[in-house]
Amino acid sequence: MKTNKLTLFTVFYFVIVITTIISSSVKEIAMLHYFAKPAILTSLIIFFIKKCNGLSKFTILITLGALIFSLLGDILLMFDNDSPMFFIGGLAAFLIAHIMYVFVFLKRKNNTRNPTIIGITLFIYGAILLYILKDGLGEMLAPVLVYMVIILTMAVSAYLRKGNVTIRSYLLVFLGAVSFIISDSILALNKFVEPLWHSNISIMLTYGLAQYLIVRGILSQNY
Repeated sequence: MKTNKLTLFTVFYFVIVITTIISSSVKEIAMLHYFAKPAILTSLIIFFIKKCNGLSKFTILITLGALIFSLLGDILLMFDNDSPMFFIGGLAAFLIAHIMYVFVFLKRKNNTRNPTIIGITLFIYGAILLYILKDGLGEMLAPVLVYMVIILTMAVSAYLRKGNVTIRSYLLVFLGAVSFIISDSILALNKFVEPLWHSNISIMLTYGLAQYLIVRGILSQNY
């Protein structure tokens, strides 16, 4: 992967992320948000397609599936204030995306890795977060619980790649998975507990970073 082209894409990608954040905060350019947000995953999909030579067909297809369902989730969540069904649809789309990431990560699982410590750590984190959220979830308790289990499983499967891919790939993917958890945690707290100050900034920055790191990590797993 040539450094100059990678740097150019990285700058371009995070300009889109920042544009998405600004357009969600400034009423005068609010319409731009409906183009900028889908452009985040669209640009990442195009980048991945151009750079995925050397990966197995399985990894390419399932990663693309995860990115496409993430794009669908982004689009649906833009309208979640109009109807709860958009939020549920977005949740379902990201649930499928995380399951696909789990399959991609487990394809390079290191069977000598013990997931006990990381699993217990993430279980404790998830239990604490669910306890904070529970009073505001109502009928969303079961869907959110399922989603939490899957995204935490995604992080565990990212950890299990250690030693079976390059250290760079492992770190990028694992940090991406952790960033995804942080982003979704902020989103959940903002939606089900109380509005957080400028939550759109922290949610989109961690989300954009998560998807970027995961894709970069997958692309570099054979290098």
